Amino acid sequence: MKPLEGIRILEVAMYGFVPSAGAVLADWGADVVKVEHAVTGDPQRGLRQTGTFKVEGDPNPNVAHANRGKRSLGLNMATPEGSEVLDALVKEADVFLTSFLPASRARLRIDVDDIRAVNPHIVYARGSALGPRGPESAKGGYDMTAFWARAGTAVTITPPGTEGLITPPGPAYGDTVSGTNLAGGIAAALLRRERTGETSVVDVSLLGSGLWALGHSIGLSLHLDRAWEGVTPNAHGSPSNPLSGLYRTADDRYISFVMLQPAKFWANVCHCLGRPELADDPRFATADSIAAHTQDAVKILREVIAGRSLAEWSERLASLDGPWAPVQDTLQAAADAQVRANGYIGQAGDLELVSSPVQFDVEDTVLGAAPEFAAQTEEILSELGYDWDRILALKAGGVVT
Repeated sequence: MKPLEGIRILEVAMYGFVPSAGAVLADWGADVVKVEHAVTGDPQRGLRQTGTFKVEGDPNPNVAHANRGKRSLGLNMATPEGSEVLDALVKEADVFLTSFLPASRARLRIDVDDIRAVNPHIVYARGSALGPRGPESAKGGYDMTAFWARAGTAVTITPPGTEGLITPPGPAYGDTVSGTNLAGGIAAALLRRERTGETSVVDVSLLGSGLWALGHSIGLSLHLDRAWEGVTPNAHGSPSNPLSGLYRTADDRYISFVMLQPAKFWANVCHCLGRPELADDPRFATADSIAAHTQDAVKILREVIAGRSLAEWSERLASLDGPWAPVQDTLQAAADAQVRANGYIGQAGDLELVSSPVQFDVEDTVLGAAPEFAAQTEEILSELGYDWDRILALKAGGVVT
């Protein structure tokens, strides 16, 4: 049994951020009903091209990533009949989850007081761009603006002297991080309700999540009154530690060493690289001598590692005690044996998708397929007690799809 089985989530949200929270909750076993506009659905369904990647036909990972495992209902909430259907859903829900801006929530009567008037025991959760307070709380935004640019990552990751800024590494990067935060907050609110009977309003913003992701750097910046600066990429890394940096292999791939105690691991590295005599070299006998002769060590390691492919080094370094990793692209990461062994990628209908990062009882997370638009409308209305004639009348009136 999944930890959230029996929990009902009513999701009134669009695009990537808040729906990704619903996807995590669905991964954890919750029954997530996604309410979509009766005509257009979630605008994310129209996203076919991201960067140079274009998806033709279905299934569409641009939709499925944040919507797997849910059920979809097409509903015109702006009509009296649609509002009535929504109220019936609210009465049965444990959580109301929304990304709508304050003005839209007020117009559609789905703000906190409106929802609590129908179900006083519901957990109300909302995701925003810039937080629920302050002069810009009513403004919208995306992960590129609120999470990446405004919260500091864009400047922090861009090397000095670069024209422009480095953009996020992929679509919905800040959305997905923020959505996981929101799912965790909802789980905590459900636990509070279980233990105390008290309900919560849960808020997570892209801006707040972006700050949290950069929290260590911001903490140092505030303490030292110095903005964190991007670092110009180079072929190595630490100027005083040869075992903390990048090394190119014969097939133009990279190995990343991050051994912060070089003296502890130096001998083991030398044996794995087939250069055991370096373990007794006086230049590399202590942490101080290694720091003093880092350039010499880096030169030697570059020459040795450049002599074999990454696959060969992966075999030879399997017995290395210190932390290291192959530098991988998205396809290589998805094929990684350790990734597969842990079930970090799962089957969701016809697609393989990354599982949400929390597992329970050392078991793979079972993913559900993303719903087609309004695919479960009749099923959901039937569960609410609507008979077939009433469902047909709502369809004929454009209230549901």
